[in-house]
Amino acid sequence: MFKTTIKIDGIMCSMCEAHVNDAIRKRLDVKKVRSSHKTGETVVISEKEFNRTLIEFALKDSGYKVLDVKSEPYQKKGLFHR
Repeated sequence: MFKTTIKIDGIMCSMCEAHVNDAIRKRLDVKKVRSSHKTGETVVISEKEFNRTLIEFALKDSGYKVLDVKSEPYQKKGLFHR
């Protein structure tokens, strides 16, 4: 699993968050996606790692601009993980 944090220009409100989340869900195979207009970031949890090109493709018709992409391994935290 991977956690990808995407810095996006143009997320101004909760409706923008929904548009970004929907665009990513529509074009990429993700487990979870969450956007924040307060931080201007979208966090994606997925089975495979996404590069900047794939993310830009997912958002190409949305009007939002990808500023930065950081990806790291992700392990779900549970009762027995420390």
